Amino acid sequence: MPSGKRGRFAVGTPVLEAARQLGVYVESVCGGRATCGRCQVSVQEGNFAKHKIVSANDHLSPIGPKERRYAEVRDLPEGRRLSCSALIQGDLVIDVPQDTVINAQVVRKAADERVIARDTAVHMCYVEVDEPDMHKPLGDLDRLKAAIAADWKYDNLEVDFHLIPQVQSILRKGEWKVTAAIHRDHEEDRPRLIALYPGLKNEAYGIACDIGSTTIAMHLSSLLSGRTVASAGASNPQIRFGEDLMSRVSYVMMNPDGRGAMTNAVREALNGLIDKVCADGGVSRQDILDAVFVGNPIMHHLFLGIDPTELGGAPFALAVSGAVHLTSAEVGLPMNAGTRIYMLPCIAGHVGADAAAATLAEGPHRQDEMMLLVDIGTNAEIVLGNRNRVVAASSPTGPAFEGAEISSGQRAAPGAIERVRIDPVTLEPRYRVIGIEPWSNEPGFAEAAATVGVTGICGSAIIEVVAEMFLTGIISEDGVVDGSMMARSPRILQNGRTYSYLLRDGEPRITVTQNDVRAIQLAKAALYAGVKLLMDKQGITHVDRIGLAGAFGTFIDPKYAMVLGLIPDCALDKVKAVGNAAGTGARMALLNRGHRREIEETVSKIEKIETALESKFQEHFVYAMALPNKVDAFPELSKVVTLPERKQLADDEGGGRRRRRSRE
Repeated sequence: MPSGKRGRFAVGTPVLEAARQLGVYVESVCGGRATCGRCQVSVQEGNFAKHKIVSANDHLSPIGPKERRYAEVRDLPEGRRLSCSALIQGDLVIDVPQDTVINAQVVRKAADERVIARDTAVHMCYVEVDEPDMHKPLGDLDRLKAAIAADWKYDNLEVDFHLIPQVQSILRKGEWKVTAAIHRDHEEDRPRLIALYPGLKNEAYGIACDIGSTTIAMHLSSLLSGRTVASAGASNPQIRFGEDLMSRVSYVMMNPDGRGAMTNAVREALNGLIDKVCADGGVSRQDILDAVFVGNPIMHHLFLGIDPTELGGAPFALAVSGAVHLTSAEVGLPMNAGTRIYMLPCIAGHVGADAAAATLAEGPHRQDEMMLLVDIGTNAEIVLGNRNRVVAASSPTGPAFEGAEISSGQRAAPGAIERVRIDPVTLEPRYRVIGIEPWSNEPGFAEAAATVGVTGICGSAIIEVVAEMFLTGIISEDGVVDGSMMARSPRILQNGRTYSYLLRDGEPRITVTQNDVRAIQLAKAALYAGVKLLMDKQGITHVDRIGLAGAFGTFIDPKYAMVLGLIPDCALDKVKAVGNAAGTGARMALLNRGHRREIEETVSKIEKIETALESKFQEHFVYAMALPNKVDAFPELSKVVTLPERKQLADDEGGGRRRRRSRE
């Protein structure tokens, strides 16, 4: 228990061995010598009618000298036994206490609880090696390999060269008792000794990292318990070479040392984050033995030191699309000399390892429902499918959602407006600012704003303010600011032949201009057109579930995203932010080799759609310029939001000469 797995075993079988045969993972670093204490279990006593057995403590062998010694030195809680030493003598119901369930690392996200079964590529193996014998002239390393083969069944062991000069000193320091770190990613691979520690080494760590074009997120996890020890994030320093991905490719093309400069910049940032998570978690870099990295194709290539120029134009050729295996030293990330790095496969030229990781985390390929997974950035990555078929594409949304190309836009930071509501009668706004708790119309806001400041508007608020302007009639379905609204509110301002909306009259003055609305329309139309292409490929007219990934997706209000026409119509309770799904997928690949094989197989089956080659993309794009869409109905959205009557205006219709009467 609690897995409920059962089986029959010969009297005298260790409980640990029974658990392993049943596929119930119970940790044991010491190889059954009763020294690590990780394999604790307890017996449930009583008559279990469901199982037709009577379970009792005396159905286990008595506590022996090994368990007694451990209890004296390390304290064994009352009622607990070490499953490596406790032998089965009769019928038993065994409970694996949750505080020792090493494979039960729970990753919690909104409305989602899952267990990541721990099966890491690195295995810590405690062995006791025979001392040298003049009559048996076998070398120290060979006797170590023999001990590992005998105790842990790792035959044909390969050894990292950096360890060979150290083996003798480590064995003697540990008095012939050592812990070997064995790396084996694929089952068919030969196991490899990558690190060796004197005595019992009861911990090892791994890193999971998502290298985003804007931010880098890193998690430090215990490879033995699966728990996240520390997390940290930082801005990607490559931003100084270009806001969006294509501008960075252009920088490489125009500067001979551009690739090297960007590669060095991201590696320096990663080294800084490794230092930070190690300091926060009280961990030495030397104890990090495995790492998983994901990123979009351009980040992926620049991290590896690959020139991304080929990704700047058709046919958008990747230098490498499959999973990549290397050592940390090869990419300038000094940790343990034996530390391995695994990079997830890329899906296509502009759908990267980050999208693959998000797919692994959210699992459209594991469900019957048709799921849309969208990671919105300067280049949106879109995955749509279910267990029968998965298709993927990218769409060039540009940096508008991140505040670029918007007159008062900025990145999400203290002082940025993040939420907006507009009164439908007075057209007066109220808004919420990052770093300030009250809304702008609530007591205490002015005092807080004097300290924090109100500096601009970030992506989530840009979506909300444009959607609110549409819902209140300030803009038409075609995105034209209605100049006739000047008669209703002084917040409608004339700018030559176009109009804008005054969101904040202060210093600085924050307005939403006609050009701002156009920039958002272009970005959302590109995304929606990409989604529609994938829906066409799947032969569907609606999706069952939508996941919004990434930092931006986390803060988007799904209702306003749908009003804007950023995403297709769907029941709102089926639309959720899935957070840094790419980071979650990286952690899954770090903690379980099986997930690596799963995503490698899945990516090989995903159909890649190149939007630039699809004739219908332009048609979908034109329709998607309208709010929420020129031709697509939004019945689910209409259940919770009253969409305005259609009102179309030409860009130059100053004074609001309307083609169709507005609902005022």
